[in-house]
Parts: sequence; structure tokens; C-alpha cells
Amino acid sequence: MATHRAVHVASAGAELAVVEAQTIAPSPHQVRIAVAACGVCGTDHGVVNGGFPGLSWPVTPGHEIAGTIAELGRAVTGWAVGDRVAVGWFGGHCNHCIPCRKGDFIHCANGQVPSLHYPGGYSESVTVPSNALARIPDGLSLAEAAPMGCAGVTTYNALRSTKARPGDRVAVLGVGGLGHLGVQFAAAMGFETIAVARGAGKADDARELGAHHYVDSTAGDVGEALRALGGVSVVLATAANSQAMADTLGGLVPRGELVIIGVTADPLPISPLQLISPGLSVTGHPSGTARDVEETMAFAVLSGVRARVEEVPLARAAEAYAAMDEGRARYRMVLTM
Repeated sequence: MATHRAVHVASAGAELAVVEAQTIAPSPHQVRIAVAACGVCGTDHGVVNGGFPGLSWPVTPGHEIAGTIAELGRAVTGWAVGDRVAVGWFGGHCNHCIPCRKGDFIHCANGQVPSLHYPGGYSESVTVPSNALARIPDGLSLAEAAPMGCAGVTTYNALRSTKARPGDRVAVLGVGGLGHLGVQFAAAMGFETIAVARGAGKADDARELGAHHYVDSTAGDVGEALRALGGVSVVLATAANSQAMADTLGGLVPRGELVIIGVTADPLPISPLQLISPGLSVTGHPSGTARDVEETMAFAVLSGVRARVEEVPLARAAEAYAAMDEGRARYRMVLTM
């Protein structure tokens, strides 16, 4: 039986250990990928600590996967061994539930996520449904492509799903793993872009990433600061802080949108009164399908948007995970095989 190196987490909260794992041959509608790079995402914390129902231990984390196809299932068409592919949070759909029959694959009732439903990308080899594959364009390296499968597609897809048009003002709350891509995408899409983060320390970075304005959320009322700039049509909330999200509401223009992609279980401290008169909306946005990932990568090549990554070898996966988990990662840690 063939084996490969992979990270195993034996139980909730256990250490990340690199082990020899059995290599899984693809079933008819699957492919096996030789992983070259895998991003380390904040959501991996929930996987490692047992925060999702139905996890089967040991768990291999990782849902920002990039590599090349090593083996094809016998029923797979349209792909070839050697193709460069990415797999993100969207890890496959069933094609027969009601959302799938409506073409709403991101809400598949039987949707799969790498690490939750099959071993993830902290590994030299992953076996995935072929409908999870996104083709990587020539303009991206595999390490650059990996974060586009979650952080990239989530920010880009959220922004292009709003009613904002080029020239409108858009605020990005948080300048971290998600937010640093959100700022770049917003600027590249033609929005007057306002970065909002805690402290003055990220102001220079935010402007280098493309922000036209910077708001220090610790310096005063964020809503007032946004209104002083003319108000914003959209707040893209990447920071996983419910109070910080709510604090931006006063900066929205009438019919403005607060779009939430930062994951937290804390309730939003927002009253109906704040929403009704100005006609505001608060929306949660999921990541995106395999095709959305392809379109995200195509736009990144076109516009020059890139994740700022620190590459770390698989053998040091525990260090990379800890850096992300403890907030020491600059922007995006990427494991390389």
C-alpha cells in the first residue's frame, strides 16, 4: 500500500503530527492530487479543536489546496494527469439535492469540505471529487494559488455580489489574512477603498495594498469616521469580531450593505431601529464554488492581486498553524510539500 506524509490530529485539541498516511486511490468520479501547497486558514482552528460536528479522527486539516493531478478516476473527463488545480473550502457537490438541481452548488445539502468530509491538504496527497477542481492559470504559482481557494474567493466573490459599482466607497474591516486580500480586490475593482483596523500599525500596509483611506478603529467612533469620508456603500467585515462589525453600521449610506465573512459565534449587537430607517442590510456570505475560484484566480492574474504568503515546509506544520492561531502570522501561512 502506497503511503505519503500527512498531518494527523489524533483528537480535539491534540498536537499536529506529521505521519505516514495511506494514499487513497480515486474512485470513478474522484482525482488524486499531488499537493504542492496548502494555505493555513483561521477556520482550521475549528477543525483542529473539534468545532464541527461529525469529524472523524484523526483529522488532516487544510482546505486551501494547490497541486497537480496525479491520478484520475475512470469516469473523470475534462482533466488530465499533470493539470495544475486548486481545491478550496468548496470541496464537491452531490448534483442531485434540490439546491444542486437549482444550480446553487455552494448550498449543496451534501456539500463536502476538505478536512471535514475527507482528509485535507496538510498532506502530500489528497483525493477529492472532480467537481471540486479549479484550474490554476499560468500566471499564478502554486503557493500563490493556494489561498485563493478560500481567502481569495471569499473576499472577491463577496465584493462582486454586492450592489456597489466602480467609484462607490467600500470599507474593509480587518487587514489580516482575509482583509489584506479584500483591500486589494476592492481597489482593483474600482472602489474607493477604506481599510479599517485596530491601531495605526497597519496604515502603511493598507495603503500599500491599495487602500485610499485608513481608519484606526481605536481612535474614535468608526461610523463617524466613515461618514466623514462620505459614507460607504458596503462594509466587507473580515475581522471575526461582532462588536467591530456593528460599530461600522453608522458609516453606511442609505441602502448600504454590511457583508459578513469573518467567522464568530458571538451575536451581533445590532437593533432593528438601526436597520429600518436607512434600509440597511446585513448579509452573510459563503465562499464560492470551484468556478468562482477559477474566476477569482483569473481576476488576480489580470489585476495583480496576490496573497502575501510565508511559505513553511510541511514538516513545520505545527509551527505554521500556531503562528496563525496565535495571531503571529503576518498575513497567510502556506505549507509547501
